[in-house]
Amino acid sequence: MAAAARYFCTAGRGLEPFLAREVRARLGATEVEHVVGKVFFTAAAEPAELKELKSGERLFLLLKRRVPLSVCRDKGKMLHEIKRLLTEEPESCLDVIATWRKLCSHKGKKDDVSQENPLPRKRKPEEEINIACKRQKAGQEREVVSEGCQAGAGENCVVSEESDQDYPTDSRAALEGPARSSMEKPIGNEKQNFSFRVSCRCSGAIAKILTSQEIGRAVGIALRKQFGWQADLRAPDLEIFLHLNDVHSVVGIPLFRLPLANREYIKTAGLRSTVAWAMASLAEINVGAFVLDPMCGLGTILLEAAKEWPEACYWGTDTSDSQLEGASVNIKTAGLDDKIELLKASVKALPLPSESFDAVISDIPFGKKFKITKDIQLLPDILQEMERVLRVGGIVVLLLNQDLRKRMDGIAKTVEHESLSAISDGAGETTAVEALDKDGNSSSLGAADEEPVLSCGQMCFGSLVPDGIYEVSLGKTDAFIYKYRKVSTAGN
Repeated sequence: MAAAARYFCTAGRGLEPFLAREVRARLGATEVEHVVGKVFFTAAAEPAELKELKSGERLFLLLKRRVPLSVCRDKGKMLHEIKRLLTEEPESCLDVIATWRKLCSHKGKKDDVSQENPLPRKRKPEEEINIACKRQKAGQEREVVSEGCQAGAGENCVVSEESDQDYPTDSRAALEGPARSSMEKPIGNEKQNFSFRVSCRCSGAIAKILTSQEIGRAVGIALRKQFGWQADLRAPDLEIFLHLNDVHSVVGIPLFRLPLANREYIKTAGLRSTVAWAMASLAEINVGAFVLDPMCGLGTILLEAAKEWPEACYWGTDTSDSQLEGASVNIKTAGLDDKIELLKASVKALPLPSESFDAVISDIPFGKKFKITKDIQLLPDILQEMERVLRVGGIVVLLLNQDLRKRMDGIAKTVEHESLSAISDGAGETTAVEALDKDGNSSSLGAADEEPVLSCGQMCFGSLVPDGIYEVSLGKTDAFIYKYRKVSTAGN
């Protein structure tokens, strides 16, 4: 069994409570704490188990976590404090790296555990940054912004990717730092000498004084002097990642080459997989349940649900031939042909029996199939049809943008809080969600210590009673996950 280690995982804004519950249920994690964009936890888990996390973005072994750095106008002083994060306790740093190496050896595959870190998919160059150093006039660093960084909205995510050949000899020497004299002895033994690079993401007050490039270069030189490692920006053995902001200073080692959110079983991406999984986790899917996505698009929600809860039956409908074709390809790629059925049909008139599904989960299109200026008026018809096919006690989970949320609240009926509590028969914002634990058994992702971001106590639609509203980030826009429970037969 793997030894316990301290980790942190980044998460899209609003998904932190989902990830916190997931690491407890799936990994048996302890000392779980979440802040904006990150979840910290301790777990004794193998890489294969860690890779199964569905609501996180990137997973790191925790090297250091400190309070925010004191900001001043003295760049030299600030850089000294940043370097101390890694150099003041070298043995502790080497212990974590030894844990990282053990995790690498457990799996035995370089493409599973991060030994070399190419850029994640969907990253795109934003701008070329000239390094303000005379000895580095020919050198450049390219700034890349990743979807995986949506958890730190507004933060600057920089990953150096130039090879040594991109620099003249003197520039490379400047980047890697001064050569060690024969009197300097790096800490550690020969077996611990390997190549590395430093990546930095910073925001807030510190970003107004220092650039990520300045921080990365200073830390890189310090590590080279301290440990004798060799800098390699293109294909390093080890990556050191710094997250610096007004909340804390965190240093970690990426555990996997690609973000956890990059699902190998999804050929064509639609809705972000982490959000799709979070929606499915709210639907309380049990063995033998019938689950419907009446606007399935490329089928991401159905794929995430069927992978996590395979003992249920899944149906997806859509009016678009191209979307259904894409969903079919995704389903075949994931090997879920026997789990998911697709049907061409309109959500306004589903050719399905009343009260035939235990859960309805859907991402309401944001102004594409249903234009906000006109077809938003169809939302009541959509809800009514979802309510019709849902069994009493069943769950509706919807993803809405700001405009659709306002429309939803506008058509919902206001009831007294006391009456709502009586009707719902105990259904509330802390309903337990079933998921698979690390042994493959059903376990609760109960939200007893987590509250939805927004209160939803009194807005109902017909027999659908609210059971939670969660604000989440989709990168460039925010959205809201609405959860409803059907408490009586439609129309009663």
